[in-house]
Amino acid sequence: MAEEPVKKSPEEVTLSDGIDKETQEKILAKYDREHAYRRLEGPVAKFCFALAVVWALAQLYTAAFGVFPSTLQRAPHVGVALILIFLLYPAKRGTSSNNIPFYDYILAFLGFSVSFYHVYYYEDLVWRAGIYTQTDMIVGIIAVLLILEATRRIAGPVIVTLASFFLFYAYFGNYFPSFMAHPGLTVKRIAVFQWISTEGILGIPIAVSSTFIFLFMLFATFLRKTGIGDWLTDLAVGITGGATGGPAKAAVIASACQGTVSGSSVANTVGTGSVTIPLMKSIGYRPEFAGAVEAAASTGGQLMPPIMGAAAFVMTEFLNIPYGKIAIAAAVPALLYFTGIFTTVHLEALKTGLTGIPKEKLPNWVQLIKRKWFLATPIAAIIWLLVKGYTPMLAAFYALLLCIAVSMILKETRMSLWDIIKALEEGARSALPVVAACATAGIIVGIITLTGLGLKMAGGLLTLAQGNIYLTMFFTMIGSIILGMGVPTTANYIIQATVSAPALVALGAAPLAAHLFVFYFGIVADITPPVALAAFAGSGIARSDPLKTGVEASKLGAAAYLVPYIFVLSPVLVMVRPEGVTTAVFVFLILKAVITAVIGMVGVGGATTGYLVTNGRWYERIMLLIGGISLINPGTQTDIAGIALLVFVWFLQKQRVKKQKAKLAV
Repeated sequence: MAEEPVKKSPEEVTLSDGIDKETQEKILAKYDREHAYRRLEGPVAKFCFALAVVWALAQLYTAAFGVFPSTLQRAPHVGVALILIFLLYPAKRGTSSNNIPFYDYILAFLGFSVSFYHVYYYEDLVWRAGIYTQTDMIVGIIAVLLILEATRRIAGPVIVTLASFFLFYAYFGNYFPSFMAHPGLTVKRIAVFQWISTEGILGIPIAVSSTFIFLFMLFATFLRKTGIGDWLTDLAVGITGGATGGPAKAAVIASACQGTVSGSSVANTVGTGSVTIPLMKSIGYRPEFAGAVEAAASTGGQLMPPIMGAAAFVMTEFLNIPYGKIAIAAAVPALLYFTGIFTTVHLEALKTGLTGIPKEKLPNWVQLIKRKWFLATPIAAIIWLLVKGYTPMLAAFYALLLCIAVSMILKETRMSLWDIIKALEEGARSALPVVAACATAGIIVGIITLTGLGLKMAGGLLTLAQGNIYLTMFFTMIGSIILGMGVPTTANYIIQATVSAPALVALGAAPLAAHLFVFYFGIVADITPPVALAAFAGSGIARSDPLKTGVEASKLGAAAYLVPYIFVLSPVLVMVRPEGVTTAVFVFLILKAVITAVIGMVGVGGATTGYLVTNGRWYERIMLLIGGISLINPGTQTDIAGIALLVFVWFLQKQRVKKQKAKLAV
């Protein structure tokens, strides 16, 4: 394992990978199911490659010229995903053999068949909508079973178990107690609703997956292929690496930027962490802390506009608002999240006396900007297009074309025709986990809709919390984190948006704030023990204790546990304008909230590390935490109280340092 960066040329210094590619792949395969696929060879490999490329090209076609009618767009989208999953992913995770057993060929063919059924009988199904045949039922049953098995392979058993419970509930509803009881549905009703209609599997989640999400994942792949991820990491190390605790700060900045390139917490942790974690260890950071910094920062990548996690695109459909508005709303909470981590690593470095990397070993960030500044233009373009009101599909399409164009400027970034084709295949493959998760989430949402369970669950949550918004938020947080430990972020959001978000809205929360609340806590599960996959991936690189790394990561991500509560209670943090407030006053309120909240994060960081000016005492840490939270919560009185507490602790510690220096002088 290389522990130090290496100079590559006098003109431009870049970092060598701290972890070799083979080790990265092993860590990804262990903690990220989407990387545990078969490495195929021969005709089947060529078929899968060609199918993935054609799938990506078809998605680009619909982005440029318009989508097909609902089922013609969505059913083939699911069908192609099923074929690829059954051919690429073994039934048992960790299987070393790359040979495909005969039954996977059968399952892949059935995946094609249930999808083709929608295409071949499209007009017939439209004309007799509501009148379903025995064949419809059989096709629906097969489709549901195929999706459950495909999702188990690529996303894990938890979401499949949850979906199976809901199917069981739909059939045996009359045996359930209290408010959950319903008359029970026939197998035919369940099957045709799930696959033949557009409210189950082919509902909103797959509608978004087959349009927005796929295009943005394809765009992210092209960004990686042009080397923007490595460039951002080198740039972050070059700018901050020489400062106190520089490598950790570089990890925070690079991971925040990488959030626009990778929608996966684990992939982001391994990709950026392969460089930053060895660097952090090399200057003296504890292995657990080094792995935790990268995990916490990488997890926050899904919260970082302009390209957030896939669930953010589903949110546009649930709330019926433009994606650009969601991205703008998420900007302040994301800023606070990364400010909290940045402050914590700075204070930890001061506390332990850690310095930065020697200047001669740092990348020359000025030269990096001069030579490769153009790599940032696709990201700038997509922000501009979204702000100008372009649809997310068109914005991603144009930004992807720009990505190819700017790659041609320098020889080392230039994409050949073969590079473009490989990027199309890789982008399509990266979308498979999202398609599976969205399809299975559609099963759950379909049952919730069909049985009316959503309203019942929201009512039950309100009853359990006795109408108290604080308790409702707490129960929602716990539910989201528990779900997130085994359910992909997108599916987690969809379930909670159907069940829990309406309860928050019923208690007066702004809809956008309520949905961002469940979105955030679904993501935070990746750094919350006992199942903290991003932290475990970080520990694999840092060679640290996984559980301790998870605990450290959850401490570093304290903002993610606090800020959602604040923006539900004070939605100005997510750009929700109070009624009767003018634009000028609204802008002032936002600026005031941002400034005080950033200062508040310093208090939270001081409480987490136990250090502000010097090592803090237990009561000082409590005061810093209370003061920090008071400042994060918008309000003049809370701001005054928060500032007073932080200044008081600063004064106490400053006086203590003076006394210690005086004693040493004597």
